[in-house]
Amino acid sequence: MKPYNPFLVYGYNSPEYFCDREKETDKMISALQNERNLTLISPRRMGKTGLIKNVFYRMKRENNPNAAYFYMDIYSTRDLKAFIQLLAQNVLGELDTLSQNILRQMTAFFKSCRPIISADERSGMPTITLDFAPTHAEQTLKEILNYMVASKKQCYLAIDEFQQITEYPEKGVEALLRSHIQFMPNVHFIFSGSKKHVMEEMFTSAKRPFYQSTQIIVLTEIPLENYYSFAHSFFAKKKRELTLETFSYLYQLENGHTWYVQSILNRLYEKKISPIDNRLVDRCINDILDEQETIYQSNLTLLTNNQVDLLKAIATEGCIKSINANDFIKKHHLKTPSSVNVALKSLLNKELIYNTPDGYIVYDRFFGKWLKDAVI
Repeated sequence: MKPYNPFLVYGYNSPEYFCDREKETDKMISALQNERNLTLISPRRMGKTGLIKNVFYRMKRENNPNAAYFYMDIYSTRDLKAFIQLLAQNVLGELDTLSQNILRQMTAFFKSCRPIISADERSGMPTITLDFAPTHAEQTLKEILNYMVASKKQCYLAIDEFQQITEYPEKGVEALLRSHIQFMPNVHFIFSGSKKHVMEEMFTSAKRPFYQSTQIIVLTEIPLENYYSFAHSFFAKKKRELTLETFSYLYQLENGHTWYVQSILNRLYEKKISPIDNRLVDRCINDILDEQETIYQSNLTLLTNNQVDLLKAIATEGCIKSINANDFIKKHHLKTPSSVNVALKSLLNKELIYNTPDGYIVYDRFFGKWLKDAVI
């Protein structure tokens, strides 16, 4: 089914509504077909999920329609048990058509847990959960992975926000996963993550279990020219002109960050107004900021005064390289360098700011725009 608005803000439809990433898509397909696991790193909302689903879409259509393709986002999981439950829900329901006969087979296969088929509350579709004690978590994980191997199907499993496993209270989860993954010849993995420093440490440090076990791809901005060609074509179909000058203005405002560019294009398409100019772009952004203002204000109440002051200062600068520079601290009436460092660490952990090669920025670019003009 074709979407009403071609500039998707959430979800994936088909390559027709997916902008560029042709080189990255081809590179990932080639790696997976040649049995190399992948690590995909980029800031959140740069398009990792869409890219993974585009890769799976093409592989299913063009390369291996009989393979099994799984995507799971583990950002919300807080421990190994939640990870295992999510893995079971994604894998066991896809490798088999759920039925009482399959349930009996699973019950015979799984020794450490009890598979339960139930209906999803939202979709009504059958889903499977595993009833197991936390003390049996490692054995249950092993049995799920062995089940994938025993299926003899080519399986492709993408685990998004993979750095989350480093936050689990259980020790040795990285080593546990690595010990199983290296013996799964028919299962190939994409490990995707948004915390660049954590992901790089996991896959490039000789001290870590996943050291040099994958091909690493770092996702950056879609080139302006490619993005313009994609956007211009949809407006042209509606006999509306999006000039390169106006798109460049939009693109530069968001530094090419995919989700934010896409969100503005979505609003521009909705307006059905011509001409599309810089003022209309600003109007769409202001609409978004007004809608989100209550949430932004609520976010600030969860922070200390030092954290709010630093966040506001970074938003005002747009990007700041030397966070402890005297000029920066004095200009924004911040406290001592040590208090700035404490606030910085907390804001990084909360993912409210992000350290780019050019310097620190407010992670949510719309939030940053609101902060810049807000009276706090």
